[in-house]
Amino acid sequence: MGQKWLLKSEPDVWSIDQQKKVGEKGATWDGVRNYQAAKNLKSMKKGDLCFFYHSNIGKEIVGIVEVIEEFYLDKTDKSGRFVAVTVKFKKKLLKPITLENIKKNKKLCHLSLIKQSRLSVMPIDSKSWKILNNMGKI
Repeated sequence: MGQKWLLKSEPDVWSIDQQKKVGEKGATWDGVRNYQAAKNLKSMKKGDLCFFYHSNIGKEIVGIVEVIEEFYLDKTDKSGRFVAVTVKFKKKLLKPITLENIKKNKKLCHLSLIKQSRLSVMPIDSKSWKILNNMGKI
């Protein structure tokens, strides 16, 4: 069924609504300049699902996107060291899952979202994916 991920974006830079508007062609997920996050981008496969997380403003999971193109060189990186992927909108959550509520769930305390709060691209294990789906009423 593919690996699951979480992608963080500041909603005033790129929001779930902007992602939805670009439709089936998807949008480039670029600008990642952390080596661990870049390694995670390189591990993504076509068809993988990702939670879309609004960081800084809101601090909540707001939707799901799907990887439609695996990693390629990030055109915004002049050094040529970093990569991007293309993702398309799948769904917006009826009930966003706040970071506060994620932290309250003891079964989710191991997530990078909590342990490595600065990381912008992170894997989500299948048990946590199911828990978060239930929390978001998916």
